[in-house]
Amino acid sequence: MAVSVSTSTIPSLNSGCSNRFAAPSSSSSSLQFPLRVPQIRIGTTGLWSPSRPRVLLVKATKQTFSSFDDLLANTDKPVLVDFYATWCGPCQFMAPVLNEVSARLKDKIQVVKIDTEKYPSIADKYRIEALPTFIIFKDREPYDRFEGALTADQLIQRIENTLKVKQ
Repeated sequence: MAVSVSTSTIPSLNSGCSNRFAAPSSSSSSLQFPLRVPQIRIGTTGLWSPSRPRVLLVKATKQTFSSFDDLLANTDKPVLVDFYATWCGPCQFMAPVLNEVSARLKDKIQVVKIDTEKYPSIADKYRIEALPTFIIFKDREPYDRFEGALTADQLIQRIENTLKVKQ
């Protein structure tokens, strides 16, 4: 079985709609979703929208492994795995959050996304029942597991606390 995962993510764009979400207006941890989503098209140099300037896309690093165990075995850093589905709204909310976490903790952890619909056997092995589900692996073993959308700061704090306590 071949496993294809991205070590960095880019929100998907489907049928001319954006999956960007509005930032919370208060300091609470509730998620807010826009009522109207602006149309965005992909141009040759990046994203384009009539209401904003062009933004260059950052290419995701896609790696293929012969198995998920191979992925875990071939890294010297802990791995944060995001189990997601393309139809899951909170999972889409987490895409830019994971990009930020990956950039801020690039020396401490590898961020990987696994689509549970493409790889149901991996999801079954780790008993993924809610989305998004995150598992932090260290030395090939699950160290921490949590579910639901978080802000970048909350996710970084969770990762750092887990790695500090469990080392």
